[in-house]
Amino acid sequence: MADGGEPGTVRPGGRTARVREAVLRAAEDALTEQGLSGLDLADVARRAEVGKTTVYRRWGTVTGLVADLLADMAEQSAPRTETGSLLGDLTANARLVLRTLTDPRQGALFKALIAAATGDAKTAAALHRFYDIRVREWAPCVRQAVDRGEVPEGTDAQEVIRAVSAPLYYHLLISGGRLDGAVADRAAEAAAVAARAGVFVRGAGKPA
Repeated sequence: MADGGEPGTVRPGGRTARVREAVLRAAEDALTEQGLSGLDLADVARRAEVGKTTVYRRWGTVTGLVADLLADMAEQSAPRTETGSLLGDLTANARLVLRTLTDPRQGALFKALIAAATGDAKTAAALHRFYDIRVREWAPCVRQAVDRGEVPEGTDAQEVIRAVSAPLYYHLLISGGRLDGAVADRAAEAAAVAARAGVFVRGAGKPA
């Protein structure tokens, strides 16, 4: 890489930043329309109106471009909301996931990326990094709930956050059911109730 780092690890400025923005938006368009199998660096360069050499030099491969796209999506995602209660925070998280998955562009993009990840190890690794970033962003709300005495000591904060979004992705990808505010609120409440009951305490349920 000309930058001296992996895709997504350098935050360029000036013209380089504008080129990156144009290329990533073009990659989003291509993924949404055609899936990973239709993603081609030359086509992305054409869509972004930048030179093919620039795209090949900076990203190198389709998977390098996808990794940078996911890094950018993690950077651009809305920050954690703090409401002062676990249920309030988890509901805010669920509503944020809902807005993303029901957005005509973002929802289609996530479907394409998840589908691509099932058959490509590098895309899967990039997707896992994206979700790890988002889970770690929201995990402090659970640790704050521990400090307030809302949930037991030893609660696995990241598992609680994962439990909030899992039902939403299930609706999006598997069940085909309606994905709306009621589904989001119910997912948040279920995770909060389970957390208060100690379900997410590390080692809970294991024999002594």
